[in-house]
Amino acid sequence: MTDLAPQGHNNPPSPMEVCASEHDDVISEGLNWADGEAVTDEPSMLAVDAIIKGVKSYRSALVKAGKDHTAPLHDVWKAAVADVKVYTEDADRLQAALVSVVAPFKAKLAAQKEAERQAAWQAARDAERAAEALAAKANAANIEDARAADAARHAALEAKKAASAAQKDTVKGMRTVTKHEVCDMRGLVNWIVTNDKAAMKAAMTVFATEYARKTHADIPDAIVRTWTEKEAY
Repeated sequence: MTDLAPQGHNNPPSPMEVCASEHDDVISEGLNWADGEAVTDEPSMLAVDAIIKGVKSYRSALVKAGKDHTAPLHDVWKAAVADVKVYTEDADRLQAALVSVVAPFKAKLAAQKEAERQAAWQAARDAERAAEALAAKANAANIEDARAADAARHAALEAKKAASAAQKDTVKGMRTVTKHEVCDMRGLVNWIVTNDKAAMKAAMTVFATEYARKTHADIPDAIVRTWTEKEAY
């Protein structure tokens, strides 16, 4: 008998081991023939065909034995997964509900902070230009001009610091999501053909090949050649 289990183990045989034992004859015959040498006569071919039929039956029996072996474990696993999902799905619902509670205000606050950020940078740019203008027209011999230019330069630096702080002042729990909508499908296809011919060719090849696989019987042979041939199985 084919020995697929460790010697001396005390556990009862698995369904697969029992199945292998029940099909020991066909396994042994198959191993005798599967020696790398191809058959050269019809009697040998018929003998191997008979063994192939037996191996197919063995394979089918193994599938059933495998189900018998794994079904109890799989049922336990499914029950455990279901137990976990009771909690994770409810946590997801709770999170989604809370997000919905704060989403409108967060969107409003984020828009407000974005407006403040843009205003702060605009103020920083205005202060910088004002400081440059004062510095350009300041009389080096006039202490008041020098003081005014320094004050404007200091104000510009402070405005830039304020803008940098506004840049970092964001609403937590929000993310940037890029969305798109095809408004003109024909225009999009024409754009791809013009600007990305390689991608269009690859996509069309995949689509056309799969289309031919499914509908080749309806396509003329001059376009898609269809034939049948015999192969061993």
